[in-house]
Amino acid sequence: MNLYKEASWFLSSNGKEGSLQTRIFNASQAKKVKTNPKHLYALVSSTLKYKPYIKKIIKSAKLLELEKALKEPMALLLVHDLLFTKSGRIQMGKTPLKESVLRHKTRLNAELTKLKLKHKVKSLDELIDEDDTPVRWFRVNTLLADVDSVLSSLDLKEVASVGKLQPGCIYRDEYIPNLFGVSPKERVTQSALYENGSIIIQDRASCFPAFILNPQEGDSVIDACAAPGNKTTHLAAHVGPRGAITAFERDIRRSNILKQMVKKAGADSIVTVNVGDFTHSNPDDFTDVTGLVVDPSCSGSGTFGRAYEEENPQDSYSEERLQKLSSFQFSIVKHALSFPSAKKVVYSTCSIHAQENERVVVDLLNDSNVKRAGWRVANRSRIIPMWHRRGLVEEFEGFPNPEQLAGGCVRALPKVDGGIGFFAVLFERDSTTEEGSVDHSAGKQAVQPSQEQVKSQGQPDSESEPESDYEEWNGFD
Repeated sequence: MNLYKEASWFLSSNGKEGSLQTRIFNASQAKKVKTNPKHLYALVSSTLKYKPYIKKIIKSAKLLELEKALKEPMALLLVHDLLFTKSGRIQMGKTPLKESVLRHKTRLNAELTKLKLKHKVKSLDELIDEDDTPVRWFRVNTLLADVDSVLSSLDLKEVASVGKLQPGCIYRDEYIPNLFGVSPKERVTQSALYENGSIIIQDRASCFPAFILNPQEGDSVIDACAAPGNKTTHLAAHVGPRGAITAFERDIRRSNILKQMVKKAGADSIVTVNVGDFTHSNPDDFTDVTGLVVDPSCSGSGTFGRAYEEENPQDSYSEERLQKLSSFQFSIVKHALSFPSAKKVVYSTCSIHAQENERVVVDLLNDSNVKRAGWRVANRSRIIPMWHRRGLVEEFEGFPNPEQLAGGCVRALPKVDGGIGFFAVLFERDSTTEEGSVDHSAGKQAVQPSQEQVKSQGQPDSESEPESDYEEWNGFD
């Protein structure tokens, strides 16, 4: 009974609580639910998947009219288990609620049959857009395995392009080394390679930051917003056993996930997990750090895989909410740019909104401290030059070189570019420039949040983070 009672709490959202996965696992961590969070997530996500059809079946069968004590959220869950699971069983003992559904079993099955006949399908699964990735990307973890041995173990036919992917085939990415794409139907997560950490499920765009920063073996770098850890372990593969990664994560629960992922990737001797707020760190304590990756909280508007949470669409963020996010993003990147020995800083989001992307870059370029330190946007030749989709030129209008600045940014559109939507830019320190002589800001002056605004708006609440790492959660289950 607890399973269904607690599951009913998560069938809707007010739009401010983050993804379904976040809400359930946060509630479990806070001991607000007693049911296994994996069981809760499986039930609720599947019920949301079939929700439009379950509602039609319930309405046509007049279930709620005939059973006054049965409320819609509970009816959705019980009918889901009766009609849309392999067992066809409602997982509770003999109770009035269960009986109120079972006595209409024949009628409900008849309405399901009518629905399938109406749409001319054998299963309603044929009508559902799974909203899944068009490609399942995985990265060979070179800390534990080499590419040749992985390919030999998988024994898949290599194809020349993503468009030719089908079950039994594999594509070697042309942009990111050691990254491969397979059909979403390929069950790589059930392989021993996945279980032992030799391969890591990671979207191609999520691999951009570490590749763009390109730290060398033995370097010391920081991952400012590290959990769940895919970017962290990618950085670790770059710097190798002689290098050092400091991974910041302010949320204790997420820091524990980060530690687990780092250990499974064989990177625990390279990565130091710092449980704390990166913006509270003292740059002078990290004089050996030469590069940083900053992938902060964002709207998550470039992610997908949550299609059935229709009450909480990711593109519904208000201008006020986007401004709050961009103010935080500005402050955390500016802090990264203050590290004394840093030569490169990558800023990235899984957002498609200019407010969180190019406009944050504009604000930083116009900041007097950033200019004095000699930071500039790297040229296109330094940031995946062959990648076709670049920044929005119109956002840099008023600068002397808007095309060059836009070219120094990369964008990816969700699904269209083979994965999640993404944005990344590389800031480089021009050590040959006299202090204060970098003048990107001639012309347009962006409205820049004051430190008081940043403090008053604060960081996004952890429970409301849309989780840029949604696809990353699947890196290690």
